[in-house]
Amino acid sequence: MRVALFATCLADAMFPQAAQATVTLLERLGHDVVFPDAQTCCGQMHINTGYRRQARNLVRHHTDVFEPYDAIVAPSGSCVGSVRHQHAVIARGVGDERLADRAAQLATRTWELSEFLIDVLGVEDVGAYFPHRVTYHPTCHSLRMLRVGDKPLRLLRAVRGIDLVELPAADQCCGFGGTFALKNAGTSAAMLADKMGHVLATDAEVVTAGDASCLMHIGGGLSRLESAVRPLHLAEVLAATDGSRP
Repeated sequence: MRVALFATCLADAMFPQAAQATVTLLERLGHDVVFPDAQTCCGQMHINTGYRRQARNLVRHHTDVFEPYDAIVAPSGSCVGSVRHQHAVIARGVGDERLADRAAQLATRTWELSEFLIDVLGVEDVGAYFPHRVTYHPTCHSLRMLRVGDKPLRLLRAVRGIDLVELPAADQCCGFGGTFALKNAGTSAAMLADKMGHVLATDAEVVTAGDASCLMHIGGGLSRLESAVRPLHLAEVLAATDGSRP
């Protein structure tokens, strides 16, 4: 199986450790992972802010880059959600039916990390060791758009040494929502305050999630509180084997 890493903009620019951990994890499970270096933004930001015609070129480029691969894996429910639910719609909306068909086919081979591990590889115990108190935040796109369900939790429960504690009101949005946090800053800050309160109530050392964007939002808020809780991508927890604290 030819597996390609879809790193995503945020991981590439700001949180490369999430993408690196994804590769480490998949290689540990016996898969060669290719990083197509021509990859760029998938266009989600443009689509979500109304620049649909401009997004078409990004959809085409993304499809051109990843079409040769059997499986495309990303450490982001948000970006996978865009590929699955927006790309073909965008192409069709500007009258490009051929691109729409290609994008729809590529979407069937594009996976969020926890989906790929459980649904494609059939693996729950990935050999991780992380002896720390951890709570999990299910991101909106993974929960509501991809419907990954409890897959990330099943993977975390199989981690040796972990003390996994339930996050109160886990299904509530953290308030990021991409440009939502900029356009509706007051509402976003209030939602973040609720989320941080729930995270702090767990006494966790680490808050983890499948999207670096939400962790950036939550982690930024926690840092301003000078909290000792550290945000850590799900891939980094699953890739850990030496028990060291982030």
